[in-house]
Amino acid sequence: MSDLPDTDYTQRFIFDDSDTRGELVSLERSYAEVLAKHPYPEPIAQLLGELMAAASLLVGTLKFDGLLILQARSEGPVPLLMIECSSEREIRGLARYDEELIPANATLADLMPNGVLALTVDPTQGQRYQGIVDLDGETLSECFTNYFVMSQQVGTRFWLHADGRRARGMLLQQLPADRLREQEERDASWQHLTAMASTLTADELLSLDNETVLHRLYHEEAVRLFDLQPLRFHCSCSRERSGNALVSLGLEDAQQLVVEHGGHIEVDCQFCNQRYLFDAADVSQLFAGAGVDTPSDTRH
Repeated sequence: MSDLPDTDYTQRFIFDDSDTRGELVSLERSYAEVLAKHPYPEPIAQLLGELMAAASLLVGTLKFDGLLILQARSEGPVPLLMIECSSEREIRGLARYDEELIPANATLADLMPNGVLALTVDPTQGQRYQGIVDLDGETLSECFTNYFVMSQQVGTRFWLHADGRRARGMLLQQLPADRLREQEERDASWQHLTAMASTLTADELLSLDNETVLHRLYHEEAVRLFDLQPLRFHCSCSRERSGNALVSLGLEDAQQLVVEHGGHIEVDCQFCNQRYLFDAADVSQLFAGAGVDTPSDTRH
């Protein structure tokens, strides 16, 4: 697949006659990269794609420098889905699952019963923020819509679909009153725009380009479409970060691990399967202070 942004991007749009903005996302290459790291069953691949689409849309709505982390946890066959997307629009993801427990034609409730969705914003400067909501919707789209109802008080709707090859999503969000001052007018406009969006099928969103999607839904509206914003898969793991993780164990425990594992420690990145090896000499060097600049970074 090409590195050009026409495979992985978000694209913003606004309605000239309504206080509503929107965003569309398309992911192919980065989605394929995530799925290539693990042999995910089809329902898991679909959920991962939808969560990647949601993260990509959310990064466009949040004004920050840093990392957006989405975690869905449950007591069921899929205990964890996790996506990280940076303000630089670099994305990675993973899932943990028990394949033997996944039923045929599984729904979100089957896969992630008693689940919770956590949205964490980890800025490079300033305070980390986290919001949590129950996974109580029939789909991830509903769960994210519910999250904004519960936590943001801003009218926001999500439509998310993925099929193992392409992940697509659309977001509509209300803006402060400007073009429509009367609350009744605002409510009617919002209801109309979201009702039209809900007529879009999964097949249409997955197969049509953005211009066609917007014409299909809003050919009677004045819609302005902005430039594409590219995204890409990137894993932020490194040998240095893996070494910092060993330092956090303490010298004695790290040395013991070297002995127990036949002379070297293997540190695997859960996101990309990259493996980093450390022998006794490496461990000694780590604890002598070489290459250990950020021991507080615990993402790996």
